[in-house]
Amino acid sequence: MPSMVASTSGSDRQPTSAQHNYAAKMNERRSSTWLALGAIALWGGLAPIGVQLEHVPPFLLTGLGLLIGSAISLPFSGWRLASWRVPLRTLALGVYGLFGFHFLLFIALRNAPPVQANLVNYLWPLGIVLLSPLFLPNVRLQAHHVLAAILGFTGASLAITGGQNLVWAPQGTFAWGYLPALGSAFIWASYSLWTRRVPAFPTSAIGLFGLVSGLLALACHFVLEPAVQLNLHEDLLLIAMGIGPLGAAFYLWDAALKAGDARRIGVLAFLTPLLSTLGLLLIREQWPDLSVLAATALIIAAAFIGSLNRH
Repeated sequence: MPSMVASTSGSDRQPTSAQHNYAAKMNERRSSTWLALGAIALWGGLAPIGVQLEHVPPFLLTGLGLLIGSAISLPFSGWRLASWRVPLRTLALGVYGLFGFHFLLFIALRNAPPVQANLVNYLWPLGIVLLSPLFLPNVRLQAHHVLAAILGFTGASLAITGGQNLVWAPQGTFAWGYLPALGSAFIWASYSLWTRRVPAFPTSAIGLFGLVSGLLALACHFVLEPAVQLNLHEDLLLIAMGIGPLGAAFYLWDAALKAGDARRIGVLAFLTPLLSTLGLLLIREQWPDLSVLAATALIIAAAFIGSLNRH
């Protein structure tokens, strides 16, 4: 008589439910990583496109870009506007994130040295990492998350400043524009985390957030900025910006946060200023210097350390 043990060995052994759960968790983790990297890559192209549109008033640029980006959700949702039907609280959160972030950032760039204001604004990935335990239930901050955040911000600082000394306030005065820069960083970090606390909504609803935020940005343009005429080349660049950094990036970011660990995704976000810097060097036909290489090493190390979490 054949042994009963033989029937449960080798290729006949079935995976346990725990193994299935682990495999599903790892697949979700990989998916969230690629979604986040997709958003970060698109945001990395914002500065190279933006410098070619630098004479376009920023609120006009943002408003038109967000309106173009909002249209992406239509084919994404199968042309069902019902996917935009979200509670007023959720819509308010979306406008808080997309419009509030850009509104305060533009105020900061006008009232503080731009490089330094941008550096303060790039505290938002650090905010996502450090604020996760305050915004999300059952999330704990571990030592390697803090280390990864510090390394990531150091690398981002190098990428933005080129390792040169910064004059934060000429003649010892304080540039008040740093406050809205800090506010914009907090808004994007808190928006990213709060989307996990409101009732679940389809990612295509980001289109509604972009539509309302874009209209508000255009209202700011008409009140605060001069009118300009755009040529065909600028129109094409604006469409590219709306489809990518001010469009698809927001959908990818939302999907990544829904599928993955906000602490790890926050560390990955430090790649954004590095990619922006590399993109600017590329369009200027310049080679990266030692500060960019050092920034790359620090951010890669931060991303690796941040990815070590498995809880």
